[in-house]
Amino acid sequence: MSQKRQSGIFGRAGDSKSAITTLTHDYPAGHLIALHFHHRDQLVYASRGVMTVRTRDGTWVVPPHRAVWIPAGIPHTITMSGLVAMRTLYLKAMLAKGLPRDCCVMNVSTLLKELILHACTVHALTKTVKWQAHLVAVILYQLEAAPTIPLQLPHLSDPRLVRIAEMLMRDPGDCRTLTELCRVTGAGKRSVERLFQQEIGMTS
Repeated sequence: MSQKRQSGIFGRAGDSKSAITTLTHDYPAGHLIALHFHHRDQLVYASRGVMTVRTRDGTWVVPPHRAVWIPAGIPHTITMSGLVAMRTLYLKAMLAKGLPRDCCVMNVSTLLKELILHACTVHALTKTVKWQAHLVAVILYQLEAAPTIPLQLPHLSDPRLVRIAEMLMRDPGDCRTLTELCRVTGAGKRSVERLFQQEIGMTS
């Protein structure tokens, strides 16, 4: 493991024997979970509210009905937009062999949502208990079948773009036009459009 991936505060996620452990927690608007990482793969789902997950490789904005997959060992922070009801599954590393080893956002079907919520009432699932082993198998199947969603925001280098991106990440529901956002940051609309095209290959 590289030194960069080892940076951050290590966050333990339950016992070492269970196939899946869980965390249920509600957070107030604006709450920040500081930089940390886990020894388990992590599925972070909010049944209410919007989360922003940041790593050194990018930023993922996660609205309801979506979840972010964070493989073991990746340092990350999580910021809450509005009241957030977080429901997290921690999977033994490489238990879900069909899932990527990089962060991604995935669609959460109605069935997967109910599986996550039910698992969180159990707190820990082990394969040595028959019904729990079946539940683990269904969760894994649903996770590996879930489509990924392109909600990653690449890192920006230009300070003007960074200011605009930070405003939008603090308030994903911001209804101001690009012209209005540019006015706040002191940047010209045409300049910002050109910079977006140059830095991330897309228009603003």
